[in-house]
Amino acid sequence: MTECEEIRNVSEAQSILKNSGTEQEDPPASLWTTSASGLVKLRMDPTCSQTPITVHQMFQESLEKYGALNALASKKNGKWEKITFLEYYRLSQKAAKSFLKLGLERFHGVAILGFNSAEWFISAVGAIFAGGIMTGIYTTSSPEACHYIAYDCRANIIMVENQKQLDKIMQIWNRLPDLKAVVMYKDSLPEKHPNVYTMDEFMELGNEVKEEELDAIINSQVPNQCCILIYTSGTTGKPKGAMLSHDNITWTAAHCSRAGDMQPAEIQQERIVSYLPLSHIAAQIYDLWTGIQWGEEVYFAEPDALKGGLVEVLKEALPTSHMGVPRVWEKIMEKIKEVSAQSGFVKKKMLSWAMAVSLERNLSSSNSDLKPFRMKLADSLVLAKIRHALGFSQCQKHFCGAAPLSAETLQFFLGLNIPLYEAYGMSETTGPHCMSGPYVHRRHSCGKAVPGCKVKLVNEDADGSGEICFWGRTVFMGYLNMEDKTREAIDEDGWLHSGDLGKLDKDGFLYVTGRIKELIITAGGENVPPIPIEDVVKKELPLVSNAILIGDQKKFLSMLLTLKCLVDPETSEPTDSLTQEAREFCQKVGSRATKVSEVVRTRDPVVYQAIQEGIDRANIHTAANAHHVQKWALLEKDFSIAGGEFGPTMKLKRHTVVEKYKAEIDSFYKD
Repeated sequence: MTECEEIRNVSEAQSILKNSGTEQEDPPASLWTTSASGLVKLRMDPTCSQTPITVHQMFQESLEKYGALNALASKKNGKWEKITFLEYYRLSQKAAKSFLKLGLERFHGVAILGFNSAEWFISAVGAIFAGGIMTGIYTTSSPEACHYIAYDCRANIIMVENQKQLDKIMQIWNRLPDLKAVVMYKDSLPEKHPNVYTMDEFMELGNEVKEEELDAIINSQVPNQCCILIYTSGTTGKPKGAMLSHDNITWTAAHCSRAGDMQPAEIQQERIVSYLPLSHIAAQIYDLWTGIQWGEEVYFAEPDALKGGLVEVLKEALPTSHMGVPRVWEKIMEKIKEVSAQSGFVKKKMLSWAMAVSLERNLSSSNSDLKPFRMKLADSLVLAKIRHALGFSQCQKHFCGAAPLSAETLQFFLGLNIPLYEAYGMSETTGPHCMSGPYVHRRHSCGKAVPGCKVKLVNEDADGSGEICFWGRTVFMGYLNMEDKTREAIDEDGWLHSGDLGKLDKDGFLYVTGRIKELIITAGGENVPPIPIEDVVKKELPLVSNAILIGDQKKFLSMLLTLKCLVDPETSEPTDSLTQEAREFCQKVGSRATKVSEVVRTRDPVVYQAIQEGIDRANIHTAANAHHVQKWALLEKDFSIAGGEFGPTMKLKRHTVVEKYKAEIDSFYKD
């Protein structure tokens, strides 16, 4: 199957937009809008001009092919309960009618506040069928953060998972003039509140709504209208509501997934595990919309997935494809190292040998048949068993996105014969705009632009590094009610400016080198991208968990470091206990420390000396003296979501780190 199957010509596609139920006589002239009910001109490309369709049309097409296949799998009372695509569609229609009964108005919000589940998916699809705009809210959000989003999207209905999330909404309801009802979709209600419903009650509300009423709304929808809002994390100011059209969703689900070699169910039904926050576009496009497009079977993890429960679900679901953010892959790596460190001498040696063989094979040219017998032996004796223990015995594709992946993590998994395929994009590109996959990948690159999309660099420097810009049908409609921000993001020619720095090689592979806003400009005027220096330091010092380069408008560079420690499985909070790998490092240099506090509070002389030597080695690798780290400090606690240093998808929030550890940073620069 080609990337652009079932292509019709551009004029036909534009004709469909023109005659698809809108009152406009002419197609919209602008590539962007900031109005929830606005229409946009699509960035059609003759090389990949799939006819624009709505979410409902995509689901109907899938229903014809995959209706009898299992779509969603949820664990209840220790057993997996599954529903087919036909049942999924009917439940979504039922939810849509219930939304209408509750008074959902066109282009008003339906917000979903809870962990991944079949109810989340059904609510999302139903909200769009009913003409609303669906948006997710992170489960970690405060009541005020929930208020900001619910108010901004004019939410008529909010779906909450449990009592904990309901309590947040009850605190802010009186400040939400558009809110008509709340539905709790997992727990039962301990006491009855006006306009608060259980999921069972909600699903019956729409029984009186006529099919014709829902059909009229569905038939009036057009592909270049908004159906989803993805709120940016707000790390640089107020969260912005990125408006995504039906076409953004349906085109991206079809083409970006195929660029990553996701298979239609006619060829192979893909199995995936849904566990990353669906409020984030990466998980939503991968789990929900691509699942409908290609007939995938989606297994829902439990809410404790990122606290250690993920592997158990993987072992039961046996995914054929898996996507994780870098921190997820790092945690798996750390766990394997921890288990290996506690193994006997022979097992350690076997793993070390097998990983060396696999790494050598994977780093050689892709056509090489380098020592195939050794590779087969290493894989069957050692590596296949590890993949089996992780739940990856049937996994053919392992993806990574949402943040940069370190060279150490990439190489570690190559050693397990698990190539990690990087994707790159943003909320404003409906997730992946550049993709890697089994047939399109290059080490340390996040792949090529998806066919039908374009990437270019602007304001390139002497090294060929410039700002990454996007063009294509992944590009969002605009920010809701934020014209200035939209004009900043989309230039006069319709190119979206990412704010990221990158390089392109001669074959079109993209390499992301950092963010413009994170670029450190020293007092001497030197431009220093932090990530390459941080990665080298972590490579030289295997006991270091996080390394944060400091030095914007400063005379020299400094660094904040945290040590690798065990995580509390209940809270996901970092503990004071060093990991096995960190303890081994300490022992190797002559320290008996087993806790972070023992190293930091006593300024353990041998550990501090070893860290300084590692920093010195890292400095040798840097481009110039101005890029040398001159001072550093060890922090007493590793970073976490609860601590504020990580966002909900484990992406580092640099500005929060700089604010939180201002005293430590200021001490570097005291005369």
